[in-house]
Amino acid sequence: MFKLISILLRGRAHDAEQAFADRNAVPLLAQQIRDAAQSIQSARRSVAVAIAQNEQEKVQHGAIIARIADLEVRATAALAKSNDGLAREAAEAIAFLEAERDVSEKAQAQFTQAIDKLKGIVRASEARLQELQRGERLARATQEAQKLDVAVAGPGFATLDDAEETLARLRLRQSQNELTAVALKDMEGAIRPAGIIEKLANAGFGAPLRSSADDVLARLKSRITPAA
Repeated sequence: MFKLISILLRGRAHDAEQAFADRNAVPLLAQQIRDAAQSIQSARRSVAVAIAQNEQEKVQHGAIIARIADLEVRATAALAKSNDGLAREAAEAIAFLEAERDVSEKAQAQFTQAIDKLKGIVRASEARLQELQRGERLARATQEAQKLDVAVAGPGFATLDDAEETLARLRLRQSQNELTAVALKDMEGAIRPAGIIEKLANAGFGAPLRSSADDVLARLKSRITPAA
């Protein structure tokens, strides 16, 4: 019985953990990406350190080669002068330096191999990081869109349809009011005597109610006294 209870508790704990992870998936992903970016940055620094160490090794290797060449010249000169003692000391130094040269070359080969491997790892990791960052942006956009869908479907936005219908009715009523006002104005003009007289005068029946520009010009010309 105790075993079953233990299994059940562990199962519920796992479900709760998964539910928590699902609810916080986006911020969890963002933190994981930040952690990965820091690891990649550390790997970049490791590559830079390895390159610097390899360059130092190359400088030391060059110095060893130069010292070997110098000692060989001097040892040869000592042999030419039958100074076998100094020539032997030079030969021992040359043998020691040649051993250092060999170790340096092996170290350079190891550095080069390690650097190439680290560079490959960093490049691959950077590509994966960029893909994760794009995925995170898409996940955030999707999450915001889903929140908007839920909000629109919720009670706060449930009256959108009603508001749109109200606006449509308002516009229809305003249009009807405008048409009614125009019709009333026409009717008033048709019923009032003054309106009928104005319509007749404008149609050319009877004297015009207002002077035209031609009438004004004719009146002004008649005032002009012909020159003697």
